[in-house]
Amino acid sequence: MRIVMIGSGYVGLVSGACLADFGHHVTCVDKSEAKIEALKAGKSPIYEPGLEALVAANAAAGRLDFTLDLASAVAEADVVFIAVGTPSRRGDGHADLSYVYAAAREIAASVIGFTVIVTKSTVPVGTGDEVERIFREEFPDKDVAVVSNPEFLREGAAISDFKRPDRIVVGAEDPRAMDAMREVYRPLYLNEAPLFFCERRTSELIKYAANAFLAMKITFINEIADLCETIGADVQKVAKGIGMDKRIGDKFLHAGPGYGGSCFPKDTLALVKTAQDYDSPVRLIETTVAINDNRKRAMGRKVIAACDGSVRGKKIAILGLTFKPNTDDMRDAPSIAIIQALQDAGASVHAFDPEGMDAAKPMLGDVTYGKDPYEIADGADAVVLVTEWDAFRALDFRKLKATMAGDVVVDLRNVYNAAELAKNGFRYTAIGKAQKG
Repeated sequence: MRIVMIGSGYVGLVSGACLADFGHHVTCVDKSEAKIEALKAGKSPIYEPGLEALVAANAAAGRLDFTLDLASAVAEADVVFIAVGTPSRRGDGHADLSYVYAAAREIAASVIGFTVIVTKSTVPVGTGDEVERIFREEFPDKDVAVVSNPEFLREGAAISDFKRPDRIVVGAEDPRAMDAMREVYRPLYLNEAPLFFCERRTSELIKYAANAFLAMKITFINEIADLCETIGADVQKVAKGIGMDKRIGDKFLHAGPGYGGSCFPKDTLALVKTAQDYDSPVRLIETTVAINDNRKRAMGRKVIAACDGSVRGKKIAILGLTFKPNTDDMRDAPSIAIIQALQDAGASVHAFDPEGMDAAKPMLGDVTYGKDPYEIADGADAVVLVTEWDAFRALDFRKLKATMAGDVVVDLRNVYNAAELAKNGFRYTAIGKAQKG
């Protein structure tokens, strides 16, 4: 099939490269000339394990190409995916759909013959209806079917998620569109990927409901972690104990500094706003959003408490900046609020992240960056683990202690062993555990 992917960001590039790897011919379209030229040169604009090699291999095989010319690409396409950004709109928190609708209008002006238009972007319920209205009212002669096909990709594991999905949700009513989508995903049939068809509005809501539920699960275990610290319980053991119940499961029960990234913050907020618009509020999700926002800055206060109540004039070393490992994504990362809280309290912040420092620099002022954990810990009063990159899991604690001026380690991901830290002379603070001493 000839497939066009409008938008060469995270979702568009991963989806396009994987579909090309399945054997389809895929053209990725973007308005950024710099991005398209970089992709043609074999350089990925984002960090995702395995993505750059996948892009290069399929480009070399002639199955994947990149262009600024939307019209020419769309004119030859069987299926056109819209994979543009839907950030939170400034001022009210609604999803900004201007990029989606602009793409729809450009596509509508260019399609020739029957074409399936697929919203891959995360969009509120009713967006597909509006895209269809654009075609029916502004381009009534065009033969198209508008479909919802939300993505369920985890940053850091996106290629695996696309090729071995839990489910593929398709919101479509047109039989021709259903057949086209079956053909798009036919290469996955050997993996028995469940292709789930439903109404378009239902498909749009499935994406938001899934992300909201996972965000709520993270927030739940974070609140239980706070309770554990107060009553002297261990949140990791609580999580294991409840996670063994198959009705609950053990995924997303890792206590930490709060969720971040490109999906959960904006999608939970967009769901809240959509529900309010329909006068059907989702109180659990509203509370989840509020708790998560407060938690990030509260982690800064946790670090201050671990440093005997004051960080004024002290050097704090931050390990990890991105919202999770194996990505360079800094969007809504907990590190931003934590660092700001520490700086407001008078601390000097030094930081290291294996992939995220270039993205972090425009977002964080007055932070000193280093080349590795030991460089930023040199003379530090405290070391704070914020993002659990593998590179931080096997630190040489003797070397770390020797280079530091202080003895405080704050582990916001519960990666380290308390006894081992104590043996090496550290005062150790974790999440969801009674603090000793």
